[in-house]
Amino acid sequence: MSVAPGATNIVQAIGSISPWPPKIWVEGAGVDIQPQTNAGMLRVVVAPNAIVGPRFVRVFNDEGASGPRFLAVAREPLTAEVEPNDEFKKPQQITALPGWVNGRLDKGGDVDSYSVSLQRGETLIAKVESYVLASPVDAVLRVLDPSHVQVALNHDDGETFDPFVAWTARQDGEHVVQVFGFVYPAGSDVRFTGGNSSVYRLWLSKGPYARHTVPLGVQKGREADLECIGWNLPGPGPHRVHCPAQAGVGATGLAWFQPPGIENLVRVCVGAGPELVEREPNNRVSDAGELPIPSSVTGSLSPANDEDRFQLLAKPGDHLLLRVRSASLGFNLDPWLKIEDKEGRELARNDDSVGSDPALDWTVSGTNVIYSVVGNLVHRSDPRQLYRLSVERAEPSLEMIAPAHSFTMKAGETNEVKVTLKRSHGFNAKVTVTTEGLPSGVSTAAVEVPEQGAEAKLSWIAPTGAVRFNGPIRIRASPLGGASSVVARFPLVSSGSDNGVPNGFGKLLIDSIDQLWLTITPAPAPPAAPKK
Repeated sequence: MSVAPGATNIVQAIGSISPWPPKIWVEGAGVDIQPQTNAGMLRVVVAPNAIVGPRFVRVFNDEGASGPRFLAVAREPLTAEVEPNDEFKKPQQITALPGWVNGRLDKGGDVDSYSVSLQRGETLIAKVESYVLASPVDAVLRVLDPSHVQVALNHDDGETFDPFVAWTARQDGEHVVQVFGFVYPAGSDVRFTGGNSSVYRLWLSKGPYARHTVPLGVQKGREADLECIGWNLPGPGPHRVHCPAQAGVGATGLAWFQPPGIENLVRVCVGAGPELVEREPNNRVSDAGELPIPSSVTGSLSPANDEDRFQLLAKPGDHLLLRVRSASLGFNLDPWLKIEDKEGRELARNDDSVGSDPALDWTVSGTNVIYSVVGNLVHRSDPRQLYRLSVERAEPSLEMIAPAHSFTMKAGETNEVKVTLKRSHGFNAKVTVTTEGLPSGVSTAAVEVPEQGAEAKLSWIAPTGAVRFNGPIRIRASPLGGASSVVARFPLVSSGSDNGVPNGFGKLLIDSIDQLWLTITPAPAPPAAPKK
């Protein structure tokens, strides 16, 4: 669901919520959600200064809370889907461009049709978000021209199971964009799906849209001038934009910024060192460019069978982390990564480490000059399909993982929670783990985790007279010795397969949550004394 700053919306909650009305918690300031008299209806009021972007929402009552759900605050105009719009000859007209359409495939066989007016030569951008909302639908997009002939179709954008279409009109007139989908995870029936939870957001635009930048990343804390690659970009030549300084963004290594004159948020990788652009020829060792540590380089594999070599300016004993991002950024590459010496002997190699992208964790030995090499498993050539190779020295790091996103306990009980500490690259410091946000009267003791300890067991003790409580809490680990503290996060993403059928959601609008939920219910009333 999308909402706009300064707007008030009446929306329908999805799922069974009983009893009605519940209470609503919204992450961050600027959004207030209140249940209405009619069951299932919510009034959403968004402040004019509400921060744009996705946030979490929970529905709760005295017995506990729902799982975290997404609410997206969008700056663009919003349109609600209006049924009936199944027939492509009777589509719902969309005039607010660029903008989002909040839609739902209501029932099995549902197809939602939207009409957009295009002039010859205008490029329509259409994308659906459903998979990244954890909606149980594998969506499909198609575009029909004014003669109702299909001219574009897509079902996966390269990163997820969500579709993306960029179509340049060949004639003036009303073009129809249709959204439909199949059940996810896939079942034995091959038919269009629908239902209360089959929600989606549809983006429609015919203005400037940036697919990516060159280079693909920026150095942490540094401003950068980047070239945008996309559709409907202004000017006859390369369109360059200024990217403000980006702070560190944690494990994802990604950030988003809004360039002037571009309608969409643009994603960039954030690295520790300078961002370079590959220069050909670099197939041979004699032509390899130097790659400082840390740094990153954006390149492409062209012509077919191209291999890109970079000399690593490393020292013996350096513990290096090398990573290629390509498929995870939506490019149609299946890259491999290896390290070799100046004689071409392979010292290490990886194909798939992070999804379909390779990574290496490698320590330099000896004094030989070494090179990193990137190639494509399928030996295809397309200069538009890019990769980003990053190299940095491994630094000690700590991550803490919560066992659940919510917890329930009764007054008079002790709740024990085990959190996992993931130590990387020699992080061996002692750690103190504490809980923040517990209600008054609930006691807990800080837990000291020894060097190399991998878990902490927290005890939350609620006295018999503890009152009801529902609210967010955080679990924090503070390393001894001055290192920055970390907050426990519960991962919301998962992926797998059942007899080859994909399941789980490997990429969401927000991949994890650190505001865990605690519910405390009163102790049961003592049994009544028997009558004499």
